Amino acid sequence: MCQIYASTPPEEYMQHTRSIRLNGAVTSIRLEVRFWSILERISEQENTTLGRFLSTLHNEATSIHGEIDNFASLLRVVCTTSLEPKLAKKATA
Repeated sequence: MCQIYASTPPEEYMQHTRSIRLNGAVTSIRLEVRFWSILERISEQENTTLGRFLSTLHNEATSIHGEIDNFASLLRVVCTTSLEPKLAKKATA
């Protein structure tokens, strides 16, 4: 039952830290490699760089919710949210 999940290559769930510039300030974000790949795809779909996408996301989330306590967690949720419509389409196909 879990074969598709259990067979995930370890390099996909290894964590990777990147230095990112958010609104001019450099910060480090640690995410699994798979999440970085998804974020890169999202930024490409938005026709922007990863840094610009993350800055825009941070600005918009801050204006909606105030301080963001765990930006890395928000990024993981953004990734899963971006996949939900695709998963729903596969289920109905």
